[in-house]
Amino acid sequence: MFFSKSKKEASDGNPVGAPSVLPRHIAMIMDGNGRWAKKRLMPRIEGHRSGAKTVRMVVEQCRTLGIQYLTLYTFSTENWNRPADEVSMLMRLFEQHLLTERELFEKNDIRLRAIGDRSRLPEGVRKILTETEELTKNNSSLQLILAVSYGGREEIVQAARKLAESARVGEIKPEQISAADFQSALYAPDVPDPDVLIRTSDENRISNFLLWQLAYTEIVVTSQLWPEFSVEEFHRCLHEFAGRTRRFGLTSEQLAV
Repeated sequence: MFFSKSKKEASDGNPVGAPSVLPRHIAMIMDGNGRWAKKRLMPRIEGHRSGAKTVRMVVEQCRTLGIQYLTLYTFSTENWNRPADEVSMLMRLFEQHLLTERELFEKNDIRLRAIGDRSRLPEGVRKILTETEELTKNNSSLQLILAVSYGGREEIVQAARKLAESARVGEIKPEQISAADFQSALYAPDVPDPDVLIRTSDENRISNFLLWQLAYTEIVVTSQLWPEFSVEEFHRCLHEFAGRTRRFGLTSEQLAV
């Protein structure tokens, strides 16, 4: 579920302050863009623009540290209920950053993937998203997974529909459906469950994010708003994760054997 680097690797490759024990997969809820802007008497969209810089920092840190998977909660199904002008600006901002970050993806061997209901995205966003996924599909140093137009309950429902259809046509018997079968029907079945979920802005909810995948994920909450989330705070979150004992339902005595 996580890997250890040698002392030499940690001193040579990790920025100062990063732990030597790292998660394989980090999931992040990037909360606080609007509040950051409100505190500064700025339009909410300015918080999202500033937050995009934090996204770049976290992506670069994960690539440097050797994290294999990073999933960012970019736009939820509930976010469609926000004011239409804000949603429109967010979609334009998302489209712009997909274009501008392509060089970063190629330079750093980063593969971009997206999970969620793409049918609701504007055509231009869908086109650029698909093009970027195709352009980076052979990159392998880091998989950056954007949860866009995403809802955890909706993902579970669509997986249930897939399995129900398979049962209807006789491909599988209902009583034979296993957890592994259900996993295979999710948006990205090949991606391992997150080891740690980091949420900013001192909120203690998972907000319909990766409901199936977070079953045994460690949760770390920081008070920093997303646009002000720093390298140092990112490393502090990683240290907090590294200090956890992950039991997966076992006792401490069983883990010690």
